[in-house]
Amino acid sequence: MSTIRVTDDVKERLRDLKRDDESFNDLLDRLSRSEKDVEAIAESLPPVDEEDIEQMDEDRERLNESLENRR
Repeated sequence: MSTIRVTDDVKERLRDLKRDDESFNDLLDRLSRSEKDVEAIAESLPPVDEEDIEQMDEDRERLNESLENRR
């Protein structure tokens, strides 16, 4: 086991990214996956249709607006 020092600001941002059911180790593992790992995962998912893409675009825009309002 190792210790990694981070500032309080970084720890807070990591805590915001961490899912309820994951440890900080799980979080860092998820964030540090290579592009190749992500491609392999994506290839195993079912195809996405145009309606799904439109919904994701709308959700992303709402999320971005909400994040901008937090600043």
